[in-house]
Amino acid sequence: MKSSVYFMDLRTSPKANLFAKLENLLNAADFSKTFKKRDLVAVKLHFGELGNTAFIRPVYLRKIVEMVKKAGGNPFLTDANTLYAGTRSDTPSHLTTAIQNGFAYSVVEAPLVIADGLRGRTEVPVKIEGKHIETAYIGTEIMEADAYISVAHFKGHELSGFGGAIKNTGMGCASRRGKLEQHSGVSPKVKRKKCVGCGDCIEHCSQGAIALVDEKKAVIDEEKCIGCGECILICPNSAIQIQWATSIPTFLEKMVEYTLAVAKGREKKSIYINFITNVSPACDCVDFNDAAIVRDIGIVISKDPVAADQASVDLVNSEPALSGSCIDSSKDTCGLDKFKAIYPQVEWPIQLEYAEKIGLGSREYELITV
Repeated sequence: MKSSVYFMDLRTSPKANLFAKLENLLNAADFSKTFKKRDLVAVKLHFGELGNTAFIRPVYLRKIVEMVKKAGGNPFLTDANTLYAGTRSDTPSHLTTAIQNGFAYSVVEAPLVIADGLRGRTEVPVKIEGKHIETAYIGTEIMEADAYISVAHFKGHELSGFGGAIKNTGMGCASRRGKLEQHSGVSPKVKRKKCVGCGDCIEHCSQGAIALVDEKKAVIDEEKCIGCGECILICPNSAIQIQWATSIPTFLEKMVEYTLAVAKGREKKSIYINFITNVSPACDCVDFNDAAIVRDIGIVISKDPVAADQASVDLVNSEPALSGSCIDSSKDTCGLDKFKAIYPQVEWPIQLEYAEKIGLGSREYELITV
């Protein structure tokens, strides 16, 4: 059975600005029926690493917050602390970064709550007995909320091919232990011929798992490595790579199982919104963002996270690549798999195929333009 995915483009007129269109989109998707009066509503988003500018603009979140309040809900913006070293690895730093990136109460009109405590250890165990995960560990404040709204910036991702509703939920809501569990087995390897011993990876490794040894070549200690993948992005010579064929399928399936854990028991009280804007090649977790690979397309919303992500992928891939992006736009790129072009080793369809298989949602959808 096809799932309904509601879509708005970014065209405006004097009669309807983007905020008016967003309100129409939310109303069309029966947004207010996701929760009831006095429900505590977790609005899960990514506040963006300091230095990154591709994340969703805070003013859009204000409109979503306004709509939750209008329906009688009590919203808060939330995310869980990161696994890697950065500006969001503990709650004080995370909140400071969120405010510096524009998510202050005076802008979004909702409080900021970090879901997994001061150091990422506040969690709720959720039994799912999946193929890989028996018990998922999710940030407490997200699981104690009455309703859940995923607001994801849809973009490329170095480990999952793309990041959308599933990535925002499965990885984003996990506590530190949950993130470690998903990344376990994703240990990068160093290609000695490409390594020049610059040491950039060592400076950015939060676990001290990398050292320079013989002939000043980097070596990764698999016992210390947590598989966060930050060194892959940091290396200026592409010398650090994951064993894609064996590691990534398992990682993607674990992420999907964690998404299932977040939705468990409140399937009718969850909704998923993807902003297909500033479609950067990599995650908002890095402290920079490369040029967008396609134009700003619009926003999709669905009760089904699988359909929301599939529709978002299809919309991106139907577009020509932008000149000046990391994708070669000298050829006809309409219909090109943009995420495969950026990360050829990542079989991104695995996450959607597996999500459909375990009953998280459907890849078949009806796109309803509002």
